[in-house]
Parts: sequence; structure tokens; C-alpha cells
Amino acid sequence: MTRFGLDIVAAAFPKELAGRRIGLLCHAASITSTYKHAVDVFRSSPCALSALFGPQHGMFGQTQDNMVEWEGCTHPALGIPVYSLYGERRKPSASSLAGLDALVVDLQDVGARPYTYVWTVKLCMEACCEAGIPVWLLDRPNPIGAIALDGPVLQDDFHSFVGGAPIPLCHRMTMGEMALLLKSLYFPKADVHVVWMDGWWRNSLWPHTGLPWVLPSPNMPTFDTAVVYPGMVLLEATTMSEGRGTTRPFEIAGAPYVNTDAVIGEVRRCGVGGCVVRPHDFIPTFQKWRGEYCRGFQVHVLDASVYEPVFATAVILAAVLKASDGKFAFKDPPYEYDAVHMPFDILAGGERLRRILESGGDLVAEKQAWHDSYGAFKAAFADIARYPEERE
Repeated sequence: MTRFGLDIVAAAFPKELAGRRIGLLCHAASITSTYKHAVDVFRSSPCALSALFGPQHGMFGQTQDNMVEWEGCTHPALGIPVYSLYGERRKPSASSLAGLDALVVDLQDVGARPYTYVWTVKLCMEACCEAGIPVWLLDRPNPIGAIALDGPVLQDDFHSFVGGAPIPLCHRMTMGEMALLLKSLYFPKADVHVVWMDGWWRNSLWPHTGLPWVLPSPNMPTFDTAVVYPGMVLLEATTMSEGRGTTRPFEIAGAPYVNTDAVIGEVRRCGVGGCVVRPHDFIPTFQKWRGEYCRGFQVHVLDASVYEPVFATAVILAAVLKASDGKFAFKDPPYEYDAVHMPFDILAGGERLRRILESGGDLVAEKQAWHDSYGAFKAAFADIARYPEERE
């Protein structure tokens, strides 16, 4: 069975952290393989747990939706400050880091560029570099590591809180590897330490690890959600429901105007592999189209080894555009603190995919263009990759 970085720390506490004043950035999914939370690991370790930090959705997983900020508090049992990094501030303040000897990070990522936790880590690295504080990152699996690189690489003009480095939408890295990539790109003087996992291999999916799944965010209820998320997250930037308000967000999607037969037909025509798209109507209980009957579908991934989540979603969007009688639309700004760029472009990493969808362009050719653009990323990835492709 795979062991989290937190498991490694719980079994043998790093001597470099012993006796030190520790800040801990964590959330609800920060558990060991036996369900012990990171806060409990560190409060019983030979260090002084002095401050806690939480990312989007709160340290306890309490805030449901995007752009729902939360503010800090005092931890009810420990009496230490809990600082929000998705409220008034997204970067730790100098005062919140004052007195700390190290910041430890333990966050579960899902393998998609728009997932904000790694960009919170980026801001923490920046703040800690400025303060002269080391960052220790406890690594966790990329749940969809086996899925090939997919989607556009982020363009320079589209950096945001849902994309802070030139990587594809579906990138295959772990959080620890991304921290090393961020160090090499932006913070060469940062003092970064990664506690690597035992027994993880890249060409794997979460069920292969034998580890428990805890929701890393409220709308990521299952591993199946993570598989489709790198593509279906693009629906957030449209008038379609991405399934928020159902029990299967991102797997279920639709709107009152969606022609489900057209979607299914286009998926078949374009040869989208590894999945079945099945008709599934729904009535969202919150967010877009709340309380309204939506015609829609559910994406079932049958073979992740050939499934292309971003390409599949692009094909779905092309079909909806063609058959919506003009009712489909891309949402206007703002989105995730960006009031200038189109939200879809922020998520996609540039304007090109939206322009191709609007013009009815060739998505197969666009997919090839994505693959042709991966050279620089692959080279950077090769320099920091830690884990083997296959199980050893």
C-alpha cells in the first residue's frame, strides 16, 4: 500500500523539525492512511504546533462553493490561530509567519491545474522565501496520475489563482513535484523540503494505492469526480450546470437547453475514447439552474488509460454550442479574482480553445496542437520527477 508523506512523518518525525515552532497548512483531507488528521499528528509530535492555515473551502472543508471566502479563528481545542488563505488574504502575512521556524504543508491535490491548492502553496512559498522560513511539503498521490497529459498549457498572460505556472490542464505531477517545479521557475532561493511517499507510482489511479478517499473539497466527493474534473471544470465558465447541486458534480452536467442526443452523437463521431456518455436529467439544488429541470448527461469513465478529460469536454461543449439555438453562453468576468479575462479563458489557460469552439473549428487538430506544445513542460517535469512510471 502507498504511504502518504504524513504517514512517513508520523512514523519517524524529522529531526530538523524537532523542537521547532511549526505552522501547518492543511485541510479536511490531511489524514494518515489510518485516518489520523495532520493536526493530531503534529500536536503529539516533538514540536510546538503554533499556527494553522487553511486553503479554499476552509481548513475543515466547510465552504461549499467557489468564491465563498472564509475568515480565520482560534482553534477551539488548541487555542492557536487558524489563518484563512482564501479570505481577506490568499498569501500568508508577515505577522502570521512571525515566530515560526517552518511552515509544513499537507494538502490533497487532484491532478488538474485549476485546483487552487497548489497556487496557495505557491503564495506560501513566496511569503516564506521573503521571511526566510523553510517550507516542508508532505507529498500525496496525484489521484489521476495514469491519465496522460491533456489540454492547453497555460499562457503567460493568463496567470491567475486557478493557474500559476505553464503546465497543461491535466499534468500528472504530485504536489511535492509541483513545489519543486515552482521553486525552479519562481523561487530559486526558497528553502523547500519534500517528504516523499513510499510505494506510489505515476501510472496509477487512486484505487491502486489502497488509501482512504476523503473529500479534498465539497464538490470532489469521489475519485470518479477527479477523473473527469480536468475537463469538466471548464463548464464552470459557461451557462451550463457542471452538476453542482447534485450528488455527482462534474460527472453530471446539463442545462434546460441542452440537446443530449446531439452531445452523445458528437462524442461518438469524434471518437472520444475510454468513456460512455449517458442521458441523465436533473434538478440542481443550488448554484446554476437551481430548482429548474435540466436536460443533461453523466460521463462514465470506463478506461482511464485512453480517456482524455479535456478533449472529451471540448467535444461536449462543441455539441452543445451547435444545438443550443444560441442559448448557450460563455460567462463574463469576474472569476477567481480576475475581472479582465473571460472565465473560460482563465480556466483553459488562454483564448484559443474558446475561439475554436465558437467558430466550429477542428478539435482533433487542436488536440494535436496541445501535444505539440508540451515539449518545454516535459523537459521541466523530467528534471523534477520523483516517482517511477510503473510499480516497482
